[in-house]
Amino acid sequence: MNKLPNTEEIDELDLSLSYYKEIMVLACGNILFADDGFSVHVLEKLQDLLTKEEREFVSLVDAGAGAPQQVLSLMDENSETKKIIVVDIIDYGLNPGEIKILEKEYLPDPEHTKLDIHDWPLSRALREVCDKYDLELKVVGCQAKYVSEPDVVLELTEEVAGAVDDAVEWILNEIRNNKKL
Repeated sequence: MNKLPNTEEIDELDLSLSYYKEIMVLACGNILFADDGFSVHVLEKLQDLLTKEEREFVSLVDAGAGAPQQVLSLMDENSETKKIIVVDIIDYGLNPGEIKILEKEYLPDPEHTKLDIHDWPLSRALREVCDKYDLELKVVGCQAKYVSEPDVVLELTEEVAGAVDDAVEWILNEIRNNKKL
C-alpha cells in the first residue's frame, strides 16, 4: 500500500509545472554514457545550491537524451517561461571540458539535417519555440572527451567532471543577475 508523504515532505516537493516558472534549465544527455551525463551532474548540483526563493522562479528539467524536443513542444502562450538555459555536451573541437556559451543566433542552422543528437538537431525546436514565444536562450555547452554509447560508463572523464562547477557557477550567475526578467 502506498503511503502519502507527511506534511514536511510535501513542503519540500516542487509541485508547480516547469512551464510556470520564469527560467527553465533544460538538461539534455544520458548519465549512462560517460560525458553525455554532464548535464545531469550540473542539474544535481544546482538542485543543492538554489535557494528557496530561486526555486520559486527556476525549474530544473532533466529531459534526457531523447526528450528535449518533447519538453519544448509543451510550451505555449500560457507558459510563464522567459528564458531557457540548455545544458549539454557539444563537439566544437575545443579542449575536453571547455565550456562554450551559445545564444540562439549562434546555434547551427535549423536546416541542419544530420541526426546525431550532439550536432544539435534540437536547434530547430529551440529556435522555433524561442521565436514564437519571445524567449531568451542560452546554451551551456561542454566539450566532451568521451561518450561511451552503447557501453555503460557512469563516470565523467576528469576534464568534463572538472567543468561541472564552472557550468553551475555560470548558470547561478545568470539566474542571480536576472531575478526579474
